[in-house]
Amino acid sequence: MDGLKVNENEYLPLRDVVFNTLRRAILRGELTPGQRLMEIQLADKMGVSRTPVREAIRKLELEGLVVMIPRKGAEVAHISGKNLRDVLEVRRALEELSGELACERMTEEEFRLLEQANHKFASVIDSDDVTMLAEADEAFHSLIYQGTDNERLVQMVNNLKEQMYRYRVEHIKDKSQRKVLVKEHQGIIQALEARDVERTRKMIRDHIYMQEVIVTRIIREQEK
Repeated sequence: MDGLKVNENEYLPLRDVVFNTLRRAILRGELTPGQRLMEIQLADKMGVSRTPVREAIRKLELEGLVVMIPRKGAEVAHISGKNLRDVLEVRRALEELSGELACERMTEEEFRLLEQANHKFASVIDSDDVTMLAEADEAFHSLIYQGTDNERLVQMVNNLKEQMYRYRVEHIKDKSQRKVLVKEHQGIIQALEARDVERTRKMIRDHIYMQEVIVTRIIREQEK
């Protein structure tokens, strides 16, 4: 926890700054699965009162990054195969639907932005900053969601995105997979531009399946 540091942001309430700080620490592994989150200790480390820490922990619990243990309190949630399966089953269905709708509705300008997003991701694949990599990967997929022109679908996917973020980080830590992701992204773009619904659905389905296989392997190794 020595690395915890609150980055003041004049545009955000303190509770959101604390939340972002703790969330980042969990995703980067600075706060490890099973580690207890003591309000007083965290408040002292970050130089804030207990109230924004308590509020941040509640919000992290809603995201599935923190669990409340009876008579023990809050601790960082473990990454489990069951949680991964549950999230990916829903994500797979929503992603395929997003691809189908985007095939029909994306504009030429949105295709251009999608190409740019993949180039951006490709330009940072050698970075050691997994958070930046995950955000670049997420930005690519977000453009497809926006291309559906379906606000309710975007909202549902974004809610799931928060739960998926931790798994996305675990996947991107594997440097051997980063060039594969760039290639898969390009295949999705080509299918979308061709307005080929079935091909798009297959490309997205295969893309997510490979992530599931890799992250499941990582989790099993961690559980040994």
